[in-house]
Amino acid sequence: MSENNTFLDEDNLQNIAENEEQEPKETEQHSTEEKLKDLEEDNASVLENELEQAKAKADEYYTHLQRLKAEFDNFRRRTVKEKEEIAKYASERVIMSLLPVLDNFERALESAKSNQDFDAFSQGVEMIFRQLMKVLEEEGLKPIKAHGEQFDPNLHEAMFREESDEEENTILEELQKGYYLKDKVIRPSRVKVSG
Repeated sequence: MSENNTFLDEDNLQNIAENEEQEPKETEQHSTEEKLKDLEEDNASVLENELEQAKAKADEYYTHLQRLKAEFDNFRRRTVKEKEEIAKYASERVIMSLLPVLDNFERALESAKSNQDFDAFSQGVEMIFRQLMKVLEEEGLKPIKAHGEQFDPNLHEAMFREESDEEENTILEELQKGYYLKDKVIRPSRVKVSG
């Protein structure tokens, strides 16, 4: 029996030793699992913080974008209104410049009724014409040269072609004066061209 007790004791010792070896492994596994769980929780809280920050920044950008959109809409409305105002009253300055010419025409007509002097009337109309041309030239109106010039379809409109001693495509006569407004042709000259 003493051999059995020794044997049992050895078996017990071996079991105890094995249990002792397993316990630290289980304890190590348990502490590793806890560490992983703590890490996951830390990562989750870090991610939640980052997400909250990203949401706050996105909200800030969205609010800023809404403000910019509202400002742009107001700017666009204001610009459209200003353009309408400019278009509506664009001719005001020209009209103001032409009013003295209109006044002189009225005076000339009144004078012609009471005074039958054709020469004086003719001189008055000539003066009014020069006054009118001065106002229009100040606005950028210039006549297109035609008589004796070479025909240019960008500047002239040929109404007739006539045989002549002149070089071909030379303008013989200006039937209606053409004009530039600044650098743009607003009305081509109507002309008779040599053919």
